[in-house]
Parts: sequence; structure tokens; C-alpha cells
Amino acid sequence: MRRARAALARAVAEVSGRALGPYQSAVVRIGFAGTWLFFLLREFPHRAELYGPDGPWSQELAQRLLDSNGAFTVLTWSASTLWFEAVYAVSVLASAGLLLGWRTRASSVVFMIGVLSLQNRSVFMGDGGDNVIHLVAIYLVLTRCAQVWSLDARRARVRGAATAGAAGPVLWGVLGAVFAYGAATGRFSDGWLAAFAALWVVCGLWWLVDRYEPEGEGRAVLDVLANLLHNTGMLVIMAEVCLIYATAGWYKIQGSRWQDGTALYYPLGLDYFTPWPALSELLASSGTAVMLLSYGTVAVQVAFPFTLFNRRIKNVLLALMMIEHAGIAVLLGLPFFSLAMIAADAVFLPTGFLVWLGARVAARRRGVGRGFGPRTAGAVPGARAEREAEAGAGAVPR
Repeated sequence: MRRARAALARAVAEVSGRALGPYQSAVVRIGFAGTWLFFLLREFPHRAELYGPDGPWSQELAQRLLDSNGAFTVLTWSASTLWFEAVYAVSVLASAGLLLGWRTRASSVVFMIGVLSLQNRSVFMGDGGDNVIHLVAIYLVLTRCAQVWSLDARRARVRGAATAGAAGPVLWGVLGAVFAYGAATGRFSDGWLAAFAALWVVCGLWWLVDRYEPEGEGRAVLDVLANLLHNTGMLVIMAEVCLIYATAGWYKIQGSRWQDGTALYYPLGLDYFTPWPALSELLASSGTAVMLLSYGTVAVQVAFPFTLFNRRIKNVLLALMMIEHAGIAVLLGLPFFSLAMIAADAVFLPTGFLVWLGARVAARRRGVGRGFGPRTAGAVPGARAEREAEAGAGAVPR
């Protein structure tokens, strides 16, 4: 009994004492923000047809659907083109801010609002990758995903706190004004109003405590709560990825085309999914390759959730799934779906690999900056770089 209590106490201390997976959360943040940013930039010339006033899904139809399902979007606040352009531009800026880890908590909130607003305005424009971005955009608000590889982490090291500077209060002041307007005009449902109000109050309280009592009990309590929310958010993201692969794999098993190993053959013959016709034709001409890829896809997706407790097997299947999504991006012409799934898969990447990768990138950046050579005298050796990366994780910006 004592051992069980001691183990439970250690588990509670671990979960509440620090934000777990700082590198994994940073990769997920960078991956999803980058995916959505690249999508918005690529579709910039077609933005009005996809999500704006020129689309086939009119404002009236969107409002009728929203009234029935209770989804959230700010695009129905006004039918003007100027409002749509402003929301789209802010979504682009928020994606860039989240990608860089600049004022990450506020950026993540605006990023979530942008994703939900655009996708819920035109629900028939998305695919599976958009659904994943939709969900993870909400979960990222809960996480402390800027502990490493972010401008917030750099500010925390240089200036002692991630909340330093005037940009944070100004940004939250603007957000507060927008939330107040939405509340006063009845734009929010009760659930969203409560969520935004609680978020704004807690973040304001955090800023006050971080500025005037950084070592006090209030900061310690807020740290514990933030760690619990972060770890819960990361757990939900991992569960979501497992659920996606499990359901996809088991549904495939029930399909006759997956059972006989010919499922991959059919999309390779559709013009919509053949950006490289010669490559698709070459692959489709090999029955053995089609069969192996079809069966391999099902096997990897079904098996992955069961391999999480075996690190070696999990890492092998993780690499195979990332390669599979890269192949989907090239063969079927679905780059943003593939990027979203690879970003989701990254939550399971081993910490050692991410630390090594960050050290290599940092060393390369220093080398290029000092002399465009592969390695210079000023470059940080690998072991030292890894220590610096681990030290960076000790800073706890929001």
C-alpha cells in the first residue's frame, strides 16, 4: 500500500510539477501553425471563393447552419468584404506569430479563432487534415508550447520573463475589447463567452503575478494549474492521434478493396488525385506494389496504438507513417493533409531525437552565420548544444 501511495505521489508531482514534452509540444505548434499559414498563403488568391462573400456557400446558408449546430465563427458578425479581409489577414499574422512562438498564448487564441472562423464559415471546403487542424488549434491553447524553440523562450532567457515588454498587455487589451464587443452584441454563445472570459481573466492575472510576484505562492499555484492543463492537452492530442489511426485502420479492414489489396489502385487512376500522372501510372502498373502498400497501410494504422509502450517498435511505425503521409502528399496531391498528419504524429517523436535535431540546427545556423562553412570554430559542439537546449526547456514561458 505504501508503495502504491508513493508511486501515486510521484506521478502527481510529475504531472503538476512541470510541463511534460516541451520539445514535442513545440514541434506540434510549429507544424500546425506552419501548415495553416502555408495553406492560407497558397489560397490567398482564392480566399473570397473559399471562405468569403464570393463563395457558393452564402452568408445566409452559413448562418442557418450555425444556428443549428452552434459552431463558432466571427465571419458572420458582418457580411462586408472589409471584415472578411481583416479576419483573413489576422489569421495569417496569428499563424506566423504562433509559428515563431511570439506571445504564444495570445497568438494561440487568435490562431484558434482564425481556424474556427474560416472553417466553420464554409464547412464543405475541408478534408481530414482540416479536421485535425480544427481540433489541435483548440488543444494548443491549453498547452505551454513555447518552452523551447520560440521567441518567448528567448525573451525569458534574455529578459527574465516571457511576459516582459509592452506588446503583451497591448495585445490582450485589443483581444479584451473584441471579446467585450462580442459579449455586448450577443455574438457569443454562453459556452464560448465563459471560455473567453475565463481565459482573458486568467491570463491577466498571470501577467500581474509574473510582473509583481514572480517568486511568490500565487505564481506557484498558477504554474501548477498551467502544468496540469498543458499535460492534459498533450494527452488529448496523443489520444486523438491514436483514435484517428485506430478508426481509420479498423474501417479499412471492413472494406472489400482493402481486404483484397487493391484499394490504392483506384485513386491512382483519378485525375483529381494524380498530380504526377506518369508516377501514378508506374505505381498502379505493379500489382505487387499496390498490394503491399494497401496491406501495409492497414497494418501500420491498426498496430500503432498498441505499440506506444514499446519505444523501438513505436519509433519504427512512426517513421513509416510519416513516410506514408509524405507519399500521399506526392502521389495524391494532398500536401496540407499530409503536413497536418505529420505534425500530429510529431507528438510521439522521442525527446533525444528532437534535442539532437535542435542542436544540429543551432550549430548549422551558427556556422552559416560565421562563415558559411559546414562547421566553424564558433559552432557549438553537439554535447554543449544539447545542454543548452535542455537548459532552454527550463524557462517556462506561456
